[in-house]
Amino acid sequence: MAVEQKQPTLGLIVGNRGFFPSHLCETGRETILKVLEEQGIRAITLSVDDAPYGSIESISDARKCADLFREHRDEIDGVLVTLPNFGDERAIANALRWAELDVPVLIHAFPDEVAKMGIANRRDSFCGKMSACNNLKQYGIKYSLTSLHTVDPESDSFGEDLQVFVQVCRIVGGLKNVRFGQLGARPPAFNTVRYSEKLLERAGISVETLDLSDAYGRIEALGDDEEKVQAKLADIKAYISTQDIPHKSLMKMAKLGVVLQEWMEDSNLVASAIQCWTSMEEYFGIVPCTVMSMMSNKLMSSACETDIVGTIAMYAMALATGKPSAIVDWNNNYGDDPDKAVIFHCSNLPKDVFMEQAIVPEDIPIMDYQEIIAGSVGKENTYGAVVGRVKAEPFTYCRVSTDDYTGKIVTYVGQGELTDDPLNTFGGRGVVEVPNLQGLLNYICANGYEHHVAINLDEVADALYEAFENYLGWETYYHARDYQKGGIDLSFLDEVPGLKDIVASIKQSL
Repeated sequence: MAVEQKQPTLGLIVGNRGFFPSHLCETGRETILKVLEEQGIRAITLSVDDAPYGSIESISDARKCADLFREHRDEIDGVLVTLPNFGDERAIANALRWAELDVPVLIHAFPDEVAKMGIANRRDSFCGKMSACNNLKQYGIKYSLTSLHTVDPESDSFGEDLQVFVQVCRIVGGLKNVRFGQLGARPPAFNTVRYSEKLLERAGISVETLDLSDAYGRIEALGDDEEKVQAKLADIKAYISTQDIPHKSLMKMAKLGVVLQEWMEDSNLVASAIQCWTSMEEYFGIVPCTVMSMMSNKLMSSACETDIVGTIAMYAMALATGKPSAIVDWNNNYGDDPDKAVIFHCSNLPKDVFMEQAIVPEDIPIMDYQEIIAGSVGKENTYGAVVGRVKAEPFTYCRVSTDDYTGKIVTYVGQGELTDDPLNTFGGRGVVEVPNLQGLLNYICANGYEHHVAINLDEVADALYEAFENYLGWETYYHARDYQKGGIDLSFLDEVPGLKDIVASIKQSL
C-alpha cells in the first residue's frame, strides 16, 4: 500500500458574531473559497441556505455544521476556521466538539484595514481569534496558528501557511491506525535500533513481523518462470542499471520482491524495515537493497537493520511531500568544516534522491555489490546495493525514537543543504551542510539517539514539528529553529575568544 497523495479536503468554518458587520462574512467566505480552490483544496462547508452567509453563530448553526462534518468525516483531512469578523467562539468550539473529527484545525483571522475602522466595516478578528483559541483550549481541542496573527487570505504568507497545514494533516492522518512490517529479527550488532512496540501501539502504530525463514520458504516455492516473478524481474531491470550483475542474483531479488509485495498487501502494511546484516547474504546470497529502494521510491518507505522507528520518520516525510525518503547514517566529518558532514548508506536509497547527471560518472546510480559486507561473506553474495551520489538540494532530516524510560515517543527535526562538495567514496553518499551541526550532533549524542536519520529532499520541518509536537504529542526538538525563523542567533559567541565560557559561567551561577 503506497502513500496516496489525494486532493486535500478541509472542513471550513466561517465564524460570525451578530453585532459585528455580518456582510464581511459573505465576502470573506467567498474569498476563502476562491483561495482554497486556487490551492487545489476541496472545501466542505455550510451553504448560504444552511445558515446566514454560510457562517456559524448560534447553537443551531454549530449543530448543522457538526452534522455536515460528521457526514463527511472520512473525507475531511483537517478544518480551517476563518474569522471575517470577531466570530462566536462558542459556536466554533461546539461545532468542532460535536463533529468529533479528531483532525488538525487551523485558525485564521482577517486583518482590519486602517482606513475602514468605522462601525460598518471594522472586523475585530484580531481580538476574536484570541477568544476562539481560548475556548478551544478549554474544550481540549488542538489547533494550529497562522504565521501572522491576522493575515490577508490572498497573500503569499497565508498560502504558505495553508500548504504547511495540509502537510500537517497528511502526516497526522497518515500515521493514524497505520501498520508497519518488520522482516527478520534485529541484527545482533545493532542494539541502536531497539524500539518499543508497545509505545508505538499506544500511538496507533502497529508492527507486523515476519521471520526470515518464513520469507525464504515462500521464495523457495516460487518458480523462475512464474508470471509474477518475471514481471518483478522486468521491473528491477527497468528501475536501475544492472550491468555486470549475475542473472542468478537478479532472480533472487525478483522473488524477494514478490514475497515482500504479497506479504505487505495481505497484511495491509504501508512501510517496512528489513534485517539484512548478515543473515540474508550468508543464507540467501543477495542484499535486499534494490528491492527496498524500489519500495521507498514508490513512497512505501523501507529502512534497513529492522529500524522501524527510522521507517516511521521516512514515512512521515513521504506523507508530507509526496517524495521518497531515505534512511542514512550520520557517518563522517567533512574535513575541518564544523557545519558539514558525510551521510552514507550501503545502500537502499530510493532512485529519485540520486543525481541524474554528474561530472563524475560514478555519482550516477547503478546496482552494484555491497563492499562492506563482501569482505566477510564474499562479493558473489552481496549484489543488489544501489550506489550513487545524492542530489545537491535543500533537505529535511528527521529521527523518531522510543524512550522506554520515560514512556514517550521522542523526535528531532531540522533542515539543511545537500552540497556538491567533492566526495570520493562508495555506497549511497552525500555531503550535508547544517547550521550549527556541532550543536545538533551534541544533542543527538547527549540524548542517546540512533546513528540513523531519515532524509527527504524537501523542506518540511515546520510541518513535522507541528504534527509531532502539537497533534501526536511526541516530544520534538527542532534544531536551529530560532535560526531558521529569524530569532536570536548566538553563533557570534564562537567568534569572541572566551565569551562562550563567560556566558556559561553566568548561567551556572544563576
